[in-house]
Amino acid sequence: MVIRRKAELVTGAILASFGSFVIYEARGLPYSSEFGPGPGFFPLWVGIGIALGSVVLLCGSFLQGDTGSEGTEISTRALGAWSGFVLSLVLLPLVGFGLSLGLLTAFLIVVLDRRSPWAALAVALGLAFGFHLIFVIALGVSLPVGLFGF
Repeated sequence: MVIRRKAELVTGAILASFGSFVIYEARGLPYSSEFGPGPGFFPLWVGIGIALGSVVLLCGSFLQGDTGSEGTEISTRALGAWSGFVLSLVLLPLVGFGLSLGLLTAFLIVVLDRRSPWAALAVALGLAFGFHLIFVIALGVSLPVGLFGF
């Protein structure tokens, strides 16, 4: 029970900080444009959702009763997934969106799901190509590029 409560408190605090950061950064973007929602609309509401979810998590961890020893282990797979996600965000400005997404996808499939590296490569390439096709070609939105221009 103690480990689970500590994990929920730490997770809630991290999510509250991240949600607050997203809200703070979204304030600098226009909320609306002449065509509808602006570039700050989605990040603001995502940040609000993350912050509210963290409040619910924190309140739930304080209000829950003693559940015994069930669920006291912190999932290493979940920690691995979050670590991979954070690493892909750190790599994003260095290697660009496509490669960062591909590496995250390959990591999740090979390491966490224990599938074939060939399957991971196929899915990673398919996702990177699909995102490029939808956003860059169809919608004309530029995705972040890395130091090497892709």
